[in-house]
Amino acid sequence: MSDTTNSGFGTRAIHAGQDPEPVTGSVNVPIFQTSTFAQPRVGEHLGYEYARTGNPTRTALQVALAAVEGTERGVAFSSGLAAEDAVFRLLDPGDHVLIADDVYGGTYRQLAQLHSRFGISHSAVDLRHLDAVRAAIRPETKLLWVETPSNPMLKILDLTALAALAHEHDIKLVADNTFATPYLTRPASLGADLVIHSTTKYIGGHSDVVGGAVLTDEETADQLAWVQNAVGAVGGPLDNYLTLRGLKTLHVRMERHCTNAQTIAEYLAEHDRVTAVHYPGLPDDPGHELASQQMRAFGGMISFQLGSEDIARKVAERTELFFLAESLGGVESLIEHPGVMTHASVAGTTLEVPSDLLRLSVGIEDVDDLIADLGAALD
Repeated sequence: MSDTTNSGFGTRAIHAGQDPEPVTGSVNVPIFQTSTFAQPRVGEHLGYEYARTGNPTRTALQVALAAVEGTERGVAFSSGLAAEDAVFRLLDPGDHVLIADDVYGGTYRQLAQLHSRFGISHSAVDLRHLDAVRAAIRPETKLLWVETPSNPMLKILDLTALAALAHEHDIKLVADNTFATPYLTRPASLGADLVIHSTTKYIGGHSDVVGGAVLTDEETADQLAWVQNAVGAVGGPLDNYLTLRGLKTLHVRMERHCTNAQTIAEYLAEHDRVTAVHYPGLPDDPGHELASQQMRAFGGMISFQLGSEDIARKVAERTELFFLAESLGGVESLIEHPGVMTHASVAGTTLEVPSDLLRLSVGIEDVDDLIADLGAALD
């Protein structure tokens, strides 16, 4: 296998775990569309025995993801939430998780409505304030869960400081790096113990596959792989192949996502109807300075407010190039109303998002066309 340890991001994304197939010389990792593998002798296999336990296409994806994220191992799952579920299954009854006060609705639903049944508790705090984090830590706290940036308010967290605080209390820092991607931020290099992705989003990049991954150390990866094999949360080989294909162009796509989003954020910040724009690339954003230190660029996600839910709903329903849809990170632009759509599970809680908030996933179309589309909906 090619050694890409000291190579640049694009080289690792294209070559790590992806040597030409030895039998035919195929430059693409094959789709090993099989459920089982023949064994030469009883109880002795050639590296693979059953596709739930392992598949060569999935192995290539896991190696490549770990290489770009800078961790020892990776475990690829059937979805981002399946990846999160596996991490929560490492906890014991009575354990506590500390989360952000604007965490993704699916994460909150898992903790508050599913894992709480098995004795896992949680509390939410504004993780930008270290004193508040320190005050919220309990003796039974085992995980500090962060997002980079947060979903949907795009808060920027000091990962290095949070990692130091977590490790001081023997807590593992888990970073959901879906928004930033390993191209913009590498949380493991800043102290995170586990890095999570919904690979459905930017890594897959084309809105045609669902997947997830956890990137971490060898020991934790072994534990997660055991959980995965026990519950069967694996993506199929075609899904793994499509995700691997998307990873190869992540770096070039992210450049366009970021430049488009920066231009659109600046446009929205000057628009009379817009009351607030949340984007770390704006100089007056509270997280701008920290994001400048932690991120290569500021990402393709923007949230903005319009003063009333009625106006927000009308704008979301009137764009044409920005499709009204959940998810994010694809080449096409999307618009959504988090309070009703992706974050409906936090309604009525302290995590409830503003009712006038819209979230944009800025695609790689021509930015002038995207601005014209938003302008028509706003006006």
